[in-house]
Amino acid sequence: MSSKPTVLLLRNDYPQKAVDLLRTRCNVEMCKSSKKDGRIIAEDVLECVQGKFSIFCHNSRILINEQVLKAAGNTPGILTESVAEIAVGLIIATTRRFSEANRELKTGGWKEWIPGRMCGRSIKGSVVGILGCGRIGTSIAEKLVNFKVSQLLYTSRNEKPDVKALGGQLVTVDELMERSDFVVVAAALNDETKFIVNRERIATMKSNAILVNISRGQLIDQDALVEALKEKRIRGAGLDVMTPEPLPLDHPLIGLDNVLLLPHIGTSTLELEEEMAVMTAQNILAVLDGCPMPNEVVF
Repeated sequence: MSSKPTVLLLRNDYPQKAVDLLRTRCNVEMCKSSKKDGRIIAEDVLECVQGKFSIFCHNSRILINEQVLKAAGNTPGILTESVAEIAVGLIIATTRRFSEANRELKTGGWKEWIPGRMCGRSIKGSVVGILGCGRIGTSIAEKLVNFKVSQLLYTSRNEKPDVKALGGQLVTVDELMERSDFVVVAAALNDETKFIVNRERIATMKSNAILVNISRGQLIDQDALVEALKEKRIRGAGLDVMTPEPLPLDHPLIGLDNVLLLPHIGTSTLELEEEMAVMTAQNILAVLDGCPMPNEVVF
């Protein structure tokens, strides 16, 4: 019988690089499903976990309870660039009306050139506001200054030297909402920030403003946003996150032309999937060696 510890996988499609890393020191076993469709449920994990050294649950939808989390590792930092890229992509796609233009092309609306048709607005010369300037917000700022924006505003508990060096100006949330042509919501969700983009603040936005959210849906009063978009009180919105997720197909956001919606794909890159999986494997092997996990969840 092998003396190697066994790691229980909750998916069968983890990046091979991570699985191979685990196999250098551990046996690897896939959790067996009790469902006909092969879907793993919590009861399956309880059935399979006996005697296992670790559960590999990277990007799994299985609910892991508090006791498991207190011994778990996480994968911070590595999603920064992928999420920042989505933010910039949403700004470009929304302000240049990519979704509308693509639909016109596919439905035969593009028959001839008409002056002013499908015109968007340039990022160059605009005022960009980043609401919540942590690692992701800073990366967004670094990317957007290359578009030659006229002003870069941001909110944070403290001044960010890296963003200040880019010409960024620390302002209040209210000032950022009022002055910005593009508002990028990148704050962490907590009791203080829930609905930080509320009805009153949406009402103060410029009529040509675009609101982008790549953090959490509950940072925005979504009902107030829908009203503002319907009434054309702001120019548009680009959302990678919303409430609820998935968004029901009959939700009013889906029927609006001036909003571009993505299904929470900010971290969906092949490179990031592999890097997160490898980092998870490294956390497991560190525990096996009796060492602190490189990336431990802190409570």
